[in-house]
Amino acid sequence: MTQLSIYDIGSADAPLLVSHDPAQIAAAVAPLGVRFEQWPARPLARDADPAAVLDAYADDVARLKAEKGYRAVDVIRMAPDHPDRGALRTKFLSEHRHSEDEVRFFVEGEGLFTLREDDRVYALLCTAGDLISVPAGMRHWFDMGPSPRFTAIRLFLNPDGWVAHFTGDAIADRYPRHEPAGAAR
Repeated sequence: MTQLSIYDIGSADAPLLVSHDPAQIAAAVAPLGVRFEQWPARPLARDADPAAVLDAYADDVARLKAEKGYRAVDVIRMAPDHPDRGALRTKFLSEHRHSEDEVRFFVEGEGLFTLREDDRVYALLCTAGDLISVPAGMRHWFDMGPSPRFTAIRLFLNPDGWVAHFTGDAIADRYPRHEPAGAAR
């Protein structure tokens, strides 16, 4: 279930707000320039290849491309048996920024985006049907959990895809990690 937890930057153990309401979540992150919306599920086989995933969401992807000028789109799938899951999790857990928006639509599964803005930290657990767009320059990190399972559509302005600029700040180490209830799936 989608969840937003907002923390004071000095108090990682006591959220100021916890919400599962998509409208409240969208309203809470919109002033940061973060886009959050939910798309209806499309029928897909569990093992659908990237072309089938993109075809199922073609209208939504086309809308975003027209609105923001994205030039590259791909599908990433992560499973608990991925040989590099540990290294990838560690890499994404470090606070970083991008020179363009980071756009992800979760087709299945889940992942935790944690955003830092001024004196607040926003932990947004995205689940199937959630779209998040983190604006260029925003400090954030991503946790896919110890046994990751998700499929996501990614949109980029830069055809080379994901390019991170790490801040060197260890803030991510002070905030809760993503530990899905069914982590041992």
